[in-house]
Amino acid sequence: MLRPEQMSKVSVTGARSVMEPVVETMYDMRLVHITDYDGSWEGFEPGEPLPGSDETSSLLVTVRSIKSLLDIEGDDVDPEASPELSNATERLEEIRAEVNSLEDQRTECRERLRELDERRDRMEQFAGLGLDLDLLWGYDSLDVLVGEGDADEVRGALERSDSVEAFGVFDDEGIVAAFGYMNGDSSLTDTLVGVPFTAVDVPTEEGDPAAVIADIESEYGQVEAELEVLEDELEQLEEDSAAFLLALEEELAIDAEKYESPLRFATTERSFIVEGWVPTDSYEQFERDLQTAVDGRVEVAELMQAAHGTDDHLPETGSGSGRDESGRTGTGDSPAREPVATDGGTASGIQTVDDDPPVIQNNSGLVGPFELLTKAVDRPKYSEFDPTIIVFLTFPLFFGFMIGDIGYGLVYMAIGYYMSSRLDSQSLQMFGTIVVWMGLFTVAFGVLYGEILGLHFFEWFDMKPVIEKGLSGEERWARTWLVVAVLAGIVQLNLGYIFEFIEEYQLHGPGQAISGAGSWLLALNGLWVFILSKTFSNSKPDLLVGSDAVLNNGPLGFGFAGFSEVVGIAGGIAFLLGLGLLLVLPPRYEVVEFAVPLTHVLSHTRLMAVLLAKAGMALVANLLYWGVYEDSSGFHYLHAKTPEDGVPTDGDLIFSGIANFGSVPVEVGPLSLGLEGIILGLPVFIFAHILVLAIGGSAAIQAIRLEFFEFFEKFYEGGGKKYKPFGYDRTYTTSNQTQSTA
Repeated sequence: MLRPEQMSKVSVTGARSVMEPVVETMYDMRLVHITDYDGSWEGFEPGEPLPGSDETSSLLVTVRSIKSLLDIEGDDVDPEASPELSNATERLEEIRAEVNSLEDQRTECRERLRELDERRDRMEQFAGLGLDLDLLWGYDSLDVLVGEGDADEVRGALERSDSVEAFGVFDDEGIVAAFGYMNGDSSLTDTLVGVPFTAVDVPTEEGDPAAVIADIESEYGQVEAELEVLEDELEQLEEDSAAFLLALEEELAIDAEKYESPLRFATTERSFIVEGWVPTDSYEQFERDLQTAVDGRVEVAELMQAAHGTDDHLPETGSGSGRDESGRTGTGDSPAREPVATDGGTASGIQTVDDDPPVIQNNSGLVGPFELLTKAVDRPKYSEFDPTIIVFLTFPLFFGFMIGDIGYGLVYMAIGYYMSSRLDSQSLQMFGTIVVWMGLFTVAFGVLYGEILGLHFFEWFDMKPVIEKGLSGEERWARTWLVVAVLAGIVQLNLGYIFEFIEEYQLHGPGQAISGAGSWLLALNGLWVFILSKTFSNSKPDLLVGSDAVLNNGPLGFGFAGFSEVVGIAGGIAFLLGLGLLLVLPPRYEVVEFAVPLTHVLSHTRLMAVLLAKAGMALVANLLYWGVYEDSSGFHYLHAKTPEDGVPTDGDLIFSGIANFGSVPVEVGPLSLGLEGIILGLPVFIFAHILVLAIGGSAAIQAIRLEFFEFFEKFYEGGGKKYKPFGYDRTYTTSNQTQSTA
């Protein structure tokens, strides 16, 4: 689980005559991650597509264009439909012709509706003038101007003008029509210069504008009805052809990928070489099935098994370039290095391309959903540890510890179950599974804390919970969780540095492992051994060392009052030694982060902080509804004790609670409440807990922050290559279906 699945570099060499069956067989296997040939070998060129590629690509473009026009989505059909594809080309042409015809008609209708909208808008400008349209144009001796402006100002300008012999002005809601007999060559336009007026074009139509608008509305309705019929026909065509088009698209996409795959091969006039990666456990199956398919007419070789934690599979790097005796281009001052064989010697086959192995995260079905959180940073490199199993063990644990409530946990589980079982997105399903685990741990800690929606249900049975959160007057529990959070941080940081040490040791040797992770391990553990020792104990908090130390006689104490002074001094020396190694050994710049062993451990105290904050919010929500009193053993909700019943003689009433208001008593099991209070307070109670539930989700942010920033940072970089096996997972077709392009 901590390492990706081991991969083997393989090559397949054969004559061009068997290239097509090799492609078909590898495609059906869906096993080999093909390495694209980079053209670096003399005499070898990237191959050419197989016959039929152009025609297939053209048909695929047509299918996808039709799908787009019909707005067909993958969830529009039943994947089990498996339509007949034997006459695919003919049926596709029929569908294309029908779609194009309907689409052209639909476009015409939409354009006609747009034109009618514009025409109606123009007509509405003139409808209130009370004039037929033919009165607004077509005069020889009468000048007419229609536009937007102020009718009174227009009249005033015409009255003052010597160019106007006679005039008339009609207006309606800002639209003005001016008529005038003009002297000489003058015009209304010249006369109205300086008057706020914007002329509009008058449509050269006849009749009452209101009647024209009615005709437009009538025609608009007819075109809308025609468009609706076309939409129905297109919808019916979509329904009838969706399964066929999706299946044909899938089949054509498969064929196109097969036809174009030789572009990734190294080829000569008579032969080809294809390289790629397969899971090591599957190599024998890969070789056996491929040889069987082509009657042994290819050479299959396992060039290397990529070891975890080494860079043997990586190409050399350098400033120069060279070419070895085989013609292979190398990098650096030396020729390209030969691949590593499975037995540690030199492999018999020669690689055409040096590349990193793709990554298959090797996690069980139980742990797998948590890969979503790991990939939120990035996919692990092949040489790195995969931290998913650690996230699986710690993330829901941290979350459950902070929330710790049976009621909230059940809600989280229900939300997670809905997401994982009802949503289509694989990522959301994985996230739903993670939420279920968060809910499970929340319920588990809720049982230990004895809480349901913040209520201490153990009190109902005169029992005490196994552990407490620290808000019930028991300060020792809050102090305990503070120390426990620090210890969790020490453990998690140690684990991260240990992972880094192993990675550095395997990749770069013991020197770099010691100068890097080894230095931090010394600094981390030395510092905290010193802090948890009796050295300078008078200046340290009593919750850490001494007789009152949490680990000595606290609720979870086991008699540890602190390391001895000698051990503490040794720890201090180890801390300084770790910093010294960071200072004198490369890379020296890391020493500027000397405070990390302290600050990143203390960052885990957010576990205790969120625990108390969330518990405090739930306390307030319940206090408002139930009421609360406090006695020598801490605070208690009133429940069956109403204010009239009183509280124990050694207790103090803090708040009587909304549920206890009212004059009509209601017995609910062991509870005696007020009817009016129940009715008035229940919405407050529900809303308050929904708010607490939502805000409690911030615990997930705090938990994931500890994973990403305090843990991953120590050893994890990411950037691995995704495993993309040559092949296709069919959804709408089966391998037995065929299609003809004839």
